[in-house]
Formats: sequence, C-alpha cells, structure tokens
Amino acid sequence: MTTYRAFWPHYIQEHQDARNRRLHFLGSVLVLAFLGLAFATESVWWLMGMPLAGYGFSWAGHFFYEKNQPLSFRYPVWSFLADWQMFFLMCVGRMSRELSRMAVLHSDYQSMPFR
Repeated sequence: MTTYRAFWPHYIQEHQDARNRRLHFLGSVLVLAFLGLAFATESVWWLMGMPLAGYGFSWAGHFFYEKNQPLSFRYPVWSFLADWQMFFLMCVGRMSRELSRMAVLHSDYQSMPFR
C-alpha cells in the first residue's frame, strides 16, 4: 500500500469485530489518561505505560476476537494514525456509518470485472 487512503479500507476490514474495536477504544482512553497523569504528576513513569495500554489492548483484540495479525506489525505509522481515526469516529458516533460505507465500497470493488 502506497497511501493512507488505500490503507484505511484495509484497516477497517481487519477491525470488523465490535469487541476488538472496544478494546482499541479502551486502550486509547488509557493512553490519554496516562498522558494526563504524566503531566499532572510530573512523572515520566506514566509515559511508559502508554504503549503497554495502547498496544496491549489492541493486540489482545486481534488475538482473541479477530484472529488476525495486528496491522501495526506491517504498517506501524499508518496503523497508529488509523487507530486514532477510529477512536475519533467512535467518540462522535460515526464508526458504524464508516463500517457500512467501507462495506459498500468493498462489495462494489469485489463486483468489478476488471479488478
């Protein structure tokens, strides 16, 4: 994949299980909480928990629910950005709409004879 725009539909395909998305969301919330605690307490120790919380919950979701390999292994930067895009969409209540939109795009692509 050469662009983030091409990566996003693939990311969505790898995150179909709502339980996995919820674990990603929880991990992201904890990352933000740890960042806030690091500033509030002026302790860098909280910063060390950020990757553990973020990646730990996400990887558990892939292992237990999606049964696939996290995209962060192959596309670390794009996966990081997509995690935050998904978090934002979940916060504003638009993730279901995005899943539906990507499903339509995917089915349109699958039905194209020239793909």
